[in-house]
Amino acid sequence: MTGAAAKAGKFELTEWKEISEDFWHQNRVSKTDEVMDTVKGIIEQVRTKGDDALREFTKKFDKVDLKNIQVSRDEIDRAYDKVDQEVVDELENAAFNIQRFHRMQLPPDIWTTEVEPGITLGVKSTPLERVGCYIPGGLASYPSTALMCVVAAKTAGVDEVICCTPAPVNPITLVALDIAGCDEVYTVGGAQAIAAMALGTDSIEPVQKIVGPGNRFVTAAKILLQKDVEIDFPAGPSEAAVLADSSAVPEFVAADLVAQGEHGPSSAFVLVTDDPSLPGKVWQCIESQVAEEPRRDIIAQACQNSGYIICKSMDLAVETMNGIAPEHLCLEVRDPMDVLSKVRNAGSIFVGPYTPIAAGDYASGTNHVLPTSGYATMYSGLNVAHFRKTSTVQMLSPEGLAALAPTIKTLAEAEGLHAHGESVEVRKRK
Repeated sequence: MTGAAAKAGKFELTEWKEISEDFWHQNRVSKTDEVMDTVKGIIEQVRTKGDDALREFTKKFDKVDLKNIQVSRDEIDRAYDKVDQEVVDELENAAFNIQRFHRMQLPPDIWTTEVEPGITLGVKSTPLERVGCYIPGGLASYPSTALMCVVAAKTAGVDEVICCTPAPVNPITLVALDIAGCDEVYTVGGAQAIAAMALGTDSIEPVQKIVGPGNRFVTAAKILLQKDVEIDFPAGPSEAAVLADSSAVPEFVAADLVAQGEHGPSSAFVLVTDDPSLPGKVWQCIESQVAEEPRRDIIAQACQNSGYIICKSMDLAVETMNGIAPEHLCLEVRDPMDVLSKVRNAGSIFVGPYTPIAAGDYASGTNHVLPTSGYATMYSGLNVAHFRKTSTVQMLSPEGLAALAPTIKTLAEAEGLHAHGESVEVRKRK
């Protein structure tokens, strides 16, 4: 599908194209690979120069002279005066919904089961003590991401949750972080923020784990620093995918694709369908919808990373979508529950024509911090399990130990570990 460009002032929208699954993956992964060397240098500067490096990078990238790296309580309080009360109320409503959903995921602190007489096994679940959240800034403010990261961590029971976000911090982001229960806020962005949370500086104590989305520099830093800190998963520029058949409403499909495209010029979207006529119908809707959007220049750039794939059947379309493993997946098909049962790889799934991605972005309570660039094949979206670790528990009575003793002794002798077997025998002699 090729055609002329739609123009409106500086805005130019080049019609999307038919793409392959390989094109999608190469386009998504290469964005991060291209900046690895640059990010390595940033990390090394933070490792050796600490706060001085943070100030230098903030001045270079954000054009801000950073005096205080940490945001004060007074500055957070003043932020409330700059945000409409209606917005504050809806942030609180969203925080409640996010907390409600994540509470549903909480495991018992300790559970045990007697699997045989005298043999009790179980798991102890313990929250992490200190977690760092990255909240993007730059082209837009993301108070919703502040809620997603911090509320999930606090609901999981994390003692200290800190956040880094680029300077200057939007007041609405500060309000969201306060509502969510963030303990410390730092005005540092980009790869240098990830390095600071992982390695520590004079101002920022290191954390056990870093979560949150970011641009390709942030994503690269998270990948490179995994030997120093645990991360949630690579969560780069936003992606949207729609799996649709001839029953889909083109306006709805276009609206979800356009909405994710406005995140940034590195965002991307894809339509996978078994209806050859649908891409043309959707494109007409995209043209009309984008022309009215304030961020249409950004969406136009995202369109260049995007496209559609036509499959011979819905089964092949599902297989293709599983290969793409998108961050967001909308199902606009006649039998969405049947298709849902066949989906294996997706960050978050939006079922039916009246479930826009924006519902998960802001209000339903599910988490919008999700794996991108095909990482949904191996990672889950952010949830309470990311903020907790487990220890196995076992408790034996004399009867239970006697039942296991032959297995322990035989295998210990087979491995040549005499003391292992003796640790059982000494108990039998008492």
